[in-house]
Amino acid sequence: MRAQIGFLPDKRRLHLHDGPIDLIVEASGAPREVNAAYRAAAERFVTVLDELCRELPLLRQASRGSSAPATGVIARRMQAGVAPYSERTFITPMAAVAGAVAEEILGSMTSAASLSRAYVNNGGDIALHLAQGERFVVGMVERPDRPSLFGKVELESTQPVRGIATSGWRGRSFSLGIADAVTVLADHAAMADAAATIIANAVDLPGHPNITRVPARELTPDSDLGDRLVTQEVGELSANEVAAALDAGAAVADSLLCDRLIHAAALHLCGETRVVGVSSTPGKFGAAGEKSSRSLIHA
Repeated sequence: MRAQIGFLPDKRRLHLHDGPIDLIVEASGAPREVNAAYRAAAERFVTVLDELCRELPLLRQASRGSSAPATGVIARRMQAGVAPYSERTFITPMAAVAGAVAEEILGSMTSAASLSRAYVNNGGDIALHLAQGERFVVGMVERPDRPSLFGKVELESTQPVRGIATSGWRGRSFSLGIADAVTVLADHAAMADAAATIIANAVDLPGHPNITRVPARELTPDSDLGDRLVTQEVGELSANEVAAALDAGAAVADSLLCDRLIHAAALHLCGETRVVGVSSTPGKFGAAGEKSSRSLIHA
């Protein structure tokens, strides 16, 4: 089989890999239920990539109100995740693919088993399940290419957040902005994924001479971004420039918060962090060094 499925060395977490999709899955509950959840995740996973590939031409097109509806359940979730932004900026359903895949695999697990907690982590885009009385602590990564934590967020079952996503120019996907990392909390993973993309694109200093950009098509010929310039290197920036870029991203995050598309966001650039929604967020942001009673999962 093309898909690679197996446990990590800790024997608790399942690793699912197929082409560009790379998932870390962990479930908690009675052993019988956990085993059933992992079987369901594996069975659903082997169909995901082919399902998405059948609709790639549509999913790489700019999202518009007149766009043809997708047929696959994951593709439809991707379209729904980016729909709120289709009139305000360029975005394609691919901006929500990682979160939508994570949601689908998590849904297969919770439909097959009774679990106390579970998560599916798709490269930092995370779908969560929390039974009553449970909680998660999620670590926020400063640089996806060189993971180190700059903070954490604590989530409880009584809170509505079930999706976390991180975007930035150093991550797996291209970015139009210069954020090292933008981590977003939202109702669902696909929603968080799309919002993180939008906010990370907005953390920017257009035309700055110390920022290197190239057309996305030169790096990946079939990129959904086409000839749009994507960030490849960020040179030295002054403190005022870092603040200006973060201000631009925070303004967009504030607007998404007002529209109830996100619950909170943490924007990170050149060692500086800006948090939006911290006073009203249903999660608790904290410093990475604070002790926690749970092992961290990483966004």
